[in-house]
Amino acid sequence: MIDNGDTAWMLAATALVILMTPALGLFYAGLVRSKNGLNTFMMCIAALGVATIAWALIGYSLAFGDGGGFVGNLDHAFLRDVGFEPREGTTIPHLLFMAFQGSFCILTVALVSGAVVERIRFGPYLVFVALWAVLVYPVMAHWVFGGGFLAEGGTLDFAGGVPVEMASGFSALAAALVIGARKDYGRQALLPHNSVLVLLGAGLLWFGWFGFNAGSALSAGTLSTMAFVATHISAVSATLIWVIIEWMHRGKPTMFGAATGSIAGLATITPASGFVSPMSSLIIGLAAGAICYMSLNMKGKLGYDDSLDAFGVHGIGGIIGTLATGLFAQTLINPAGGNGLFFGSHQLLFHEITAIAVTAIYSFGITVVLLKGIDIFIGLRVNEESEVSGLDISQHGESGYSL
Repeated sequence: MIDNGDTAWMLAATALVILMTPALGLFYAGLVRSKNGLNTFMMCIAALGVATIAWALIGYSLAFGDGGGFVGNLDHAFLRDVGFEPREGTTIPHLLFMAFQGSFCILTVALVSGAVVERIRFGPYLVFVALWAVLVYPVMAHWVFGGGFLAEGGTLDFAGGVPVEMASGFSALAAALVIGARKDYGRQALLPHNSVLVLLGAGLLWFGWFGFNAGSALSAGTLSTMAFVATHISAVSATLIWVIIEWMHRGKPTMFGAATGSIAGLATITPASGFVSPMSSLIIGLAAGAICYMSLNMKGKLGYDDSLDAFGVHGIGGIIGTLATGLFAQTLINPAGGNGLFFGSHQLLFHEITAIAVTAIYSFGITVVLLKGIDIFIGLRVNEESEVSGLDISQHGESGYSL
């Protein structure tokens, strides 16, 4: 039966996750140069619109419709039979379950934009969002949330290490490689232009992440409480260790480092948040801050231009969090899960490693195919003149600032 308390909590959690997309827009906009701030924010808002429609028309059915191990069927296309009755296995309306899961799809495709800001045409980007929101996210969501082969095989993913963090990260890496580096990349410092936007966006993302992870319990109770606490502790520990390492490495702690560290901690705890203890989440956050910091510093040596470090934070963070689930998960925390390596079982770690491999291959490969196809038919990249003048003017005919 429908539980009013669970429904109230899930309405709030859904709103929190939807808030994360404009929050990401603020965060990303502050990290680019001022001539591209408006365009960067618009890319996130566009994802909010296009992915919502794609999810309602077909994406939800592909993710949660009955089907084989790979993808769902079209029984729920156009939201057929998605009404006020409780979704099977939950105490909330089916329609609310659909909306909550859709908010994940929206944010995930918006995350990918961080790899290609300051150089991608707005129209082709919209085409990419529509295709990715049908061919990538729903398929991978089905694997772990909709009864697909990873879930059947024993993979644990509480809130989206596979379809959200790793899928966005590896897709971002593919996008950065396909579209190529910015014109000035490696020749001059491409510095963030607005620290206030970065801090505001990071703070709202942190706030929204409580809905993201604790909401994945699909009810108000002990499990959502544990996910809430684990999320916060991981974010705090990742922020602190990032600042400490940066201080030792570069001589000064920075605000941008602290903001990025917090997002790394939040991304990394996502798949493990409902399966691990608070002390385990502390260790996971420390690993997230340290390893993601190193991965961001390796980017320049490897030579690819992932503009806003979507792969270094979300791809690497998703890998760490998925592995950590295989190490730290406890049935004491969540009886529906399993025990990780440190609590007596090695099988779960094997399942998590398998999930990492198939996620990387599928999300990277399909993204390359989509972007190559779009580039052939309509072209992806702005011309050099538009890139120099800024995408705010060339793509939208307006500026983010009138001062």
